[in-house]
Amino acid sequence: TLLSLSRDAAFLSALTVMPEGGVAYLEGRVMAEPALPLPMEETGEAAESAGDAGDVGEATASDAAEPETESEPDHAPVDTPAETTPSLSYYEEPVVLPVPQNRRGTILRQQYSGGSAGAGYVKLRSGYLRNVTALSDDAVAALLKAESGITLADTEEPQVLLYHTHATESYEPVTRDYFDKEDASGRTTDNDRNVTRVGDVIAAQLEALGIGVVHDKTQHDYPSYNGSYDRSRETIESYLERYPSIKIILDIHRDALETEDGTRMAPVAEIDGRNAAQVMIIAGCDDGTLDNPYWEENLRFAADLQANLESMFPGLTRPILFDYRRYNQHLMPGALLIEVGGHANSMSEALYAGECIGKALAATLRGYISSDEEVLPR
Repeated sequence: TLLSLSRDAAFLSALTVMPEGGVAYLEGRVMAEPALPLPMEETGEAAESAGDAGDVGEATASDAAEPETESEPDHAPVDTPAETTPSLSYYEEPVVLPVPQNRRGTILRQQYSGGSAGAGYVKLRSGYLRNVTALSDDAVAALLKAESGITLADTEEPQVLLYHTHATESYEPVTRDYFDKEDASGRTTDNDRNVTRVGDVIAAQLEALGIGVVHDKTQHDYPSYNGSYDRSRETIESYLERYPSIKIILDIHRDALETEDGTRMAPVAEIDGRNAAQVMIIAGCDDGTLDNPYWEENLRFAADLQANLESMFPGLTRPILFDYRRYNQHLMPGALLIEVGGHANSMSEALYAGECIGKALAATLRGYISSDEEVLPR
């Protein structure tokens, strides 16, 4: 189809383009699901730079019932190509060399159904929001009754900026039940293997559906991880100056989910007969110390996008994380962080999720352009 040709052309074109020092950090996200064994939760943050307490790195605040997240390595990402043959499309996995048994760590695939009727969860029209703030669940639900306030123009100019504060976050080369413990950093500067490829697919979907987009692939986390958010903020500001038409800025990441025994979890959902990596949106709140004046607009935007993602692709999302974070969301309304799968997901699962994100995002943004009922009730 024309859409497939456009998508694959953008993807193949991208192939030609190209959370320092001893500071260790923990990486994880929220993982609380009512009817499943719970791997782990990832919320907290470790300050990435003393000069900006609002822009933070990644850390953990685990629930008592959940295992701890993995410790992120403090070394630079691996800069070695995968032993693979190129795949023709993101539906087709490459051929990889087998890994010896003594080097294999366990991967478990699991769908996280998201949310519960208990405290700390707000039920949306489709999907859930996890409230980790001091606001009551009722107060959060009341905030979501208002419109987002974000408007887009009917224009061909770029209105969406995709970027990656941690561009070197990578995936497994193929879908399998183990990872290579000798190549387990979860990071690489090879753009064929990291999260920037997911950004390519999201961008291709937006363009095919009539939304102007800029995709920046700057590796803000290499060679130094510290200060990544400072550097990505500078990138955002340069694009906003160059393209005043930009109204949406999305930081595309990859999660890392691991149990105490070293088992890596791959959050997945079956969408139209194929596994996609599950997606989690992070919307930051302000407790009065983060200088984030747009958190309410961004929260509503997150809920709109979540409603479309879950309605169009049931099971794709984990609950929105609503917590005291900033992640450059103080720069403008329409700013969110999106986690696409984890380090145990395969690249094909992540890219398929990127396709779904692009379609649901386009539907959401079309609702901000016109009175079309594309943005579903929260």
